[in-house]
Amino acid sequence: MPDLLIKGGRVICPAQNLDTKTDVVVDHGRIAGIGSYEAADAVVDAAGLIVAPGLIDMHVHFREPGKVEEETIASGAAAAVAGGFTTVAVMPNTDRPVDNEAAVAYQILQGQRAGLARVLPIGAVSVGREGTRLAEIGQMSHAGAVAFSDDGSCVCSARLMSMALKYASMFGKPIIDHCEDPDLAGKGVMHAGLWSVKLGLGGIPAAAEEVMVARDLTLAKATGGHVHIAHVSTEGSVDLIRRARERGVRVSAEATIHHLTLTDEWVQSFDPDFKMNPPLRGCDDVEALRAGIADGTIDAIVSDHAPHAPEEKHVEFTLAPFGVIGLETTLPIVISQLIRPGVLTWSQAIAAMTSKPAQVLDIEAGTLETGRPADITLIDPEVEWTIDSARFRSKSRNCPFDGWKVQGRAVLTLVGGQTRYDARA
Repeated sequence: MPDLLIKGGRVICPAQNLDTKTDVVVDHGRIAGIGSYEAADAVVDAAGLIVAPGLIDMHVHFREPGKVEEETIASGAAAAVAGGFTTVAVMPNTDRPVDNEAAVAYQILQGQRAGLARVLPIGAVSVGREGTRLAEIGQMSHAGAVAFSDDGSCVCSARLMSMALKYASMFGKPIIDHCEDPDLAGKGVMHAGLWSVKLGLGGIPAAAEEVMVARDLTLAKATGGHVHIAHVSTEGSVDLIRRARERGVRVSAEATIHHLTLTDEWVQSFDPDFKMNPPLRGCDDVEALRAGIADGTIDAIVSDHAPHAPEEKHVEFTLAPFGVIGLETTLPIVISQLIRPGVLTWSQAIAAMTSKPAQVLDIEAGTLETGRPADITLIDPEVEWTIDSARFRSKSRNCPFDGWKVQGRAVLTLVGGQTRYDARA
């Protein structure tokens, strides 16, 4: 008899083009089948729920090693499963950066010790993330790094970026770039536009992102490497990526939930929880990002979960660090702001949070195919609730959606067939 039967839910698995009411059976930590089943050692009644592959967030920041008062791997993983995420890919801009085999192994070990979400390290492109010397990509790849990035900073040297693309391709890994020309960005703190002028705040122009996107696409074509554009935020970037895909360039991309739902107008509150990098852009940019997700130009929806301590974040807007948290709010905001209004279908949204990031990272998650790990998220699409950051499992509270009334959330998160979060308990 199998270990677990998830019965009568709406099973949505974009990797199998599946959207139907049926059962999912789990045995020995793996998917044993999808269809009509009668019995198991344990049964979960999924009537009225959506049964999806475990969600994947391929862009998060945990502060360990380093500022563990802001987030540890354990607290970040707890926030992940509470948000329905069974796998997270962790950026290397810790203190010190994850730029060697031992640091990668440490993050994997800490993730295993936490025993919650699967924690996949992303190694640094350059030693110390200083942008001058290529890090040991081969050794980090063998240790378990799934991609490489200097996120938080752009790989400004075209020569280094070209080398990284070539070298990472030998191991089948993408280079994830934070596309921003630092000279054009200057000391800006928000999007350069009407609202930055009105508010008297320094602006970061869209061109700062777009010139680096164009460069990276050129280098990806020249080297044959796989470039992944992190947190795309502008209409121009979407257009560049779309045209590059048409030419056969090996490019993938992501958009954050805040760039898909908020604009620079929100900054008029001077609330530092609306300060992130890249900054919130204009309405046309938001619409372009939404269209990019819908037509497949942009692969993944991510949180770019970036915790900060209150005493550091809740200061004058110009002095506050960039970054907001989102692991516990991404799914309900996707449901409330993108699925409910008809911007995305359930299948499109779930694909952008499961099968597509799994393809980018080349991992076996993101599907309910028989034999795959039983990483499963059960979603109540109807429950109405109010986001309260004070109740988060994350150690930090810098959430731009605090106080929002939303609909839908994860109610049960299984990793390897084991319950790691249960909102019903």
